[in-house]
Amino acid sequence: MAQSSILGRIGQLVRANVNALIDSAEDPQKMLDQLVRDFTDNIREAEEAVAQTIGNLRLLEDDAKEAADAAAEWGAKAAAASKKADELRAAGSTADADKFDSLARVALKRQISFEDQVKTFKPQIEQQTALVEQLKNGLNQMRAKREELVQKRDELISRAKMAQAQVKVQETLKSVNVMDPTSEVARFEEKIRHEEARAKGMAEVAASSLDAQFASLEDEESSAEVDARLAALKSGTPG
Repeated sequence: MAQSSILGRIGQLVRANVNALIDSAEDPQKMLDQLVRDFTDNIREAEEAVAQTIGNLRLLEDDAKEAADAAAEWGAKAAAASKKADELRAAGSTADADKFDSLARVALKRQISFEDQVKTFKPQIEQQTALVEQLKNGLNQMRAKREELVQKRDELISRAKMAQAQVKVQETLKSVNVMDPTSEVARFEEKIRHEEARAKGMAEVAASSLDAQFASLEDEESSAEVDARLAALKSGTPG
């Protein structure tokens, strides 16, 4: 399985999910939480793919080891058969020696076959090992990105809440400006001023009425004195 078919496909899925969430986002916190969940699911899928790739590598390594062990075993059998043939030939048993040489040839063919398998497995194992390392690195990068995403989510949620609070404050201030309470206070103040002016007017009226009474009293005193002097004149009494 190629790296692009694992992490590449998952990366495309992540981008598609991000774009879809952003386009339909109403609640930033819900959107970011969903994004973290999706990214976590994608990492889990990547982990399964990497684990499968590692499993395939281990199978190749096991097959290569079995082939190498078999090659060594058939090599030992070929050596044993060849030695036995040499011993029989030295003892004059040429026919039996030929049989063991034939067995040695068969064993050597098997040895060569398994050695060819080992040679075939070697580049496959090297390629699969390199792929596993690439996938592990990519997976670690995804995990690191998830941690960054979680931190960024917390930061953005905090910023979103602050922005919402600021919007509410501005809306409140706007409504206060529309219904300015100072204008109501001014109206009440104006009403009080009118009441104060009315009180002053009534006080002045009361004061003018009192002055008139004193003036009337003075007039009465003056009139009494005039009457007394007139009476004195009439009686011939000096005033």
